[in-house]
Amino acid sequence: MEINLKDLDPKQIYKLMISAIVPRPIAWVSTISKEGILNAAPFSYYAGVSSSPPVVMISIGKKDTKEKKDTWKNIEEIGEFVINLVTYELVDQMNITSISFESEIDEFEKAKITPKPATMVNAPLIAESPVNMECKTYEIVNIGKMGVIFGEVLNIHVKDDILNNKGYIDTTKLEIVGRLGGANYCLITKENTFQLKKPDIE
Repeated sequence: MEINLKDLDPKQIYKLMISAIVPRPIAWVSTISKEGILNAAPFSYYAGVSSSPPVVMISIGKKDTKEKKDTWKNIEEIGEFVINLVTYELVDQMNITSISFESEIDEFEKAKITPKPATMVNAPLIAESPVNMECKTYEIVNIGKMGVIFGEVLNIHVKDDILNNKGYIDTTKLEIVGRLGGANYCLITKENTFQLKKPDIE
């Protein structure tokens, strides 16, 4: 079967793409507004795009009211944000922050997550997350109705017990959650990962 995307409306295209591009990591983004209101929201159009300079990308849409989502607006106004890792024990809190609350609502309070001061940006870390990346805005590109936000990673916080002896993150010690299509998620554990070394072919 072939599906010509020109025959679909934007909602159909979105559902098809998120069910085909799987699994997707979740950027649980924390920001602060110019009024000082804390915000947290998950986004799965998210990727690392460069390590020199260290740059990540998140893509954010608009609210049903056609206004920019709070995360997008805060990043535009403040120029800083934090990406927090989502583990299985945090999925309920993450899911609460996916609700489109009014701008004056503090999602940290709603989800009962703890703000922790960052080192190099004003946006807070989510204290319960084992990995937090402090970012400053590198560039924002508007594609259709989406804001594609590139952020330079300035500083990374990692819980000590998930570092290996080389100083890297041992993801087998975490139960990482990924996004699939619809309301479906996946869980990455040590038991369902495997190693695959490059073949030595001449």
